[in-house]
Amino acid sequence: MRFVIVGYGRVGSRTARILTEEGHDVVVVDDDPDRIERASEAGFDTVQGDGADESVLVDAGIEDADAIGAFTPDLNANFAACMVGTHHGCRTVLRIDEDYREDIYQKYAEDVDEIVYPERLGAAGAKTAMLGGDFNVVADLATNLQLTVLEIREGSPAVGKRISELDLPEAARIYAHGRARESLTIPLPGTELAAGDEVAIIVETDEAEAVRSALLPASA
Repeated sequence: MRFVIVGYGRVGSRTARILTEEGHDVVVVDDDPDRIERASEAGFDTVQGDGADESVLVDAGIEDADAIGAFTPDLNANFAACMVGTHHGCRTVLRIDEDYREDIYQKYAEDVDEIVYPERLGAAGAKTAMLGGDFNVVADLATNLQLTVLEIREGSPAVGKRISELDLPEAARIYAHGRARESLTIPLPGTELAAGDEVAIIVETDEAEAVRSALLPASA
């Protein structure tokens, strides 16, 4: 698959690296020459310019891309990049920071395929580590909806399976994934799970036990 990453900061650089490690083609777009230089040194194809500018994204191959991830700190620039992606038939993933109000979130969520909160996912992993458990509810997102972070352990039926192959309830969705000791980031359907990985799952409360059965060892 081919991906365009707008913004080569902490989120964009890690996402680009993971995609490349899994065999996908990645083009990095950033208007900062230092970041473009770092991305080039890391082996990525790059385009220097404003990721909100359609001509820049066309130079990056947006017309043939499967998805665009807009991960700069500038929400408006991210949204503009995603709208260009939508115009060219791409899947769109928008970064939004934690401090935006719910009405702002709703405004943008209606027009993109996925929204990611880097701070929220980092905090989720940190809380799980501090609690020391293997299946902790990190946040109540609604009266019947939870965000849960789960470690994939040896003996889990999920080890060796791709995310797209997991037998999860319809009411459960993997929102983020991270290798052992790494931050959580955007998962791909072809990502293969290994012991020590962590996944963040949005699940309806009454389906939590079914998720446990699908992802934890039988003895857990």
